[in-house]
Amino acid sequence: MHKIVKILLIVVGLIGAVLWFMLPERDMPAGEAAQSGAMNAMFWVTYLLLGIAVVFSLVFALKNLFSNAANLKKTLFVVVGFLLVVAIAYVLSSGTDVSIEEMADKGLSTTEGTIKNIGTGLNMFFILTIVAVGAMLWGGVKKMGQ
Repeated sequence: MHKIVKILLIVVGLIGAVLWFMLPERDMPAGEAAQSGAMNAMFWVTYLLLGIAVVFSLVFALKNLFSNAANLKKTLFVVVGFLLVVAIAYVLSSGTDVSIEEMADKGLSTTEGTIKNIGTGLNMFFILTIVAVGAMLWGGVKKMGQ
C-alpha cells in the first residue's frame, strides 16, 4: 500500500509540473487565463487531492473514534456540549438586531431569519471565546496551585 501511495504521489507531482509549464503567459488577460485548460486541470488536481485528504482524514478519525469506548464517550460529551452552545446562542439571538429596512436601503435584501442566523453565529463565537479564555485561566490557576 505504501508503494502504491508513493507512486500515485509521484504521478500527481509530474502532472502538476507539466501543467505548471502549460499555464498561460503573464501578459494574457485574466479572463482568458482563467479559461485555460491547464488552469482548469490544475484546479481539478487540487480538488482531487483535497477530496482524498478529507476522505482519508474522516476514515481514520472515525476508525480511531470507534475503536476506543472512552474516546467515543468524550466525543459525545463534546458534541452534545457544542449543540447546547448552538441552542443557547440561537435562543439569545433576537433577529431584530438590525433593521431590515436599513439593509434594504443599502441594497441588501435580508429576512429576520437571516439576521437571527447571523446573531446565532456571533453569539456562538462570543460564548466559545469565553469558554476558551476560561479554560486557559482555569489551567493557569490549576498549575499555579501545584
